[in-house]
Amino acid sequence: MFARIRESWNRSRAARRTERKAGGEPRSHNLFEAAAAYVSACAEDDQDRIDEATGWVSPEALSFGVNELACRAVIALARERDESPRDVARSLLGLPAT
Repeated sequence: MFARIRESWNRSRAARRTERKAGGEPRSHNLFEAAAAYVSACAEDDQDRIDEATGWVSPEALSFGVNELACRAVIALARERDESPRDVARSLLGLPAT
């Protein structure tokens, strides 16, 4: 029971974290900023930045943002390569083409 309370508190606290704008006003991160920071930190294997990005939004919001980023990236690569999104996704994962 206490683990659930602690987890809920940590999510609530993470959701309230903000950065300061140039003028000193607080600014919240949105889920797409968190997803971009998280994915780029994972690609660079930067655990400190990964931890920071995971605290900006809830795990559910981060998951949605990462999924949206993946979809957009696959679509952009498919257009660039003039291939189907399915073929590009399979290629990125090292799977044989269908």
